[in-house]
Amino acid sequence: MVHVIKQWFHRYFSDPQAVLLVILLVTSFTIILTMGKMLAPLLVSIVLAYLLEGTIQGLQRWRFYRLPAVLLVFSLFTTIFVFILLILLPLLVNQISQLFQELPAMVDQGKTLVQELPKRYPNFISEGQVENWMNSIRSGINYVGQHLLSGAIDFIPAILTVMIYFILVPILVFFLLKDKDLLLSWLVSFLPQERHAASSLWEEMDAQMGNYVRGKVYEIFIVGTFTYIPFAFMELNYASLLAVLVGLSVIIPYIGAVVVTIPVILVAYFQWGFGSDFAWLMAIYLIIQAFDGNVLVPLLFSEAVNLHPIAIISAVLVFGGLWGFWGVFFAIPLATLVKALITTWPKTSEEVG
Repeated sequence: MVHVIKQWFHRYFSDPQAVLLVILLVTSFTIILTMGKMLAPLLVSIVLAYLLEGTIQGLQRWRFYRLPAVLLVFSLFTTIFVFILLILLPLLVNQISQLFQELPAMVDQGKTLVQELPKRYPNFISEGQVENWMNSIRSGINYVGQHLLSGAIDFIPAILTVMIYFILVPILVFFLLKDKDLLLSWLVSFLPQERHAASSLWEEMDAQMGNYVRGKVYEIFIVGTFTYIPFAFMELNYASLLAVLVGLSVIIPYIGAVVVTIPVILVAYFQWGFGSDFAWLMAIYLIIQAFDGNVLVPLLFSEAVNLHPIAIISAVLVFGGLWGFWGVFFAIPLATLVKALITTWPKTSEEVG
């Protein structure tokens, strides 16, 4: 047994490149796990910088100098940032407020519907089952109410945190873009000269993260826009809020599409019932979901989606459990990187005597 372990260790960890990779990976994981909350503004800024970097490189290919390209793209980013802060965010807050005001009436309507089920389908649903469902609904409402109350207590610290993000993140994004080469050179200076494996892994990670962040933002925007247009045209209640939720749902592969379908169905039903408008809306919504899964995702993530669905869902569960939202957001590129790391890990075939 000792010989087998020794042989395995020699094969995978005798190469100095492998040892360097282990040190870098352990250090990175330790920093993120222990200081992730403190470094959250920096992590958000890095994500946004990745998003903008592709446009800057495109301008540089059109013979723009780095600094003018950074200033132009950052100005556009700031404009969009202000639009979201001053126009889109208040609109969403207003629709959320309206939804909470109408929620009691929707709950009462839902109770009436559920209580009528035993009369309509006596062979399938009993009054006892309905009573159990009603108790579950009451427990769920009480649970949500308690959490909303506890969340309201923490509202002021959350506002302060958001204000800090609004101030720090744009500053960090600007300097990450402006001094990208300088910062990378400074980080590389701490590494040994022999770092072929680490360099290959970094190039893979840089390409995967950059392409994925840009592609995911494009997907959110396209799906959200294509959802809002028919929702608004059909005058669906809370069209903006539901379109944003549908757009953001693409962050979580498979699971997000299932979860966000529930509020879309409920809002449409309570507004129209099971009529022609409801059927048309559901048909359009399913077409949008099919367009996202069969056209947008292969087009934007042709390399990243080369993973089995089980691997993707497992990555969402693991990295989401470790790093929350950002773990879910980067689940696919991180899973791809793990696959690349296993494939390219330095190893020797020499046996140990």
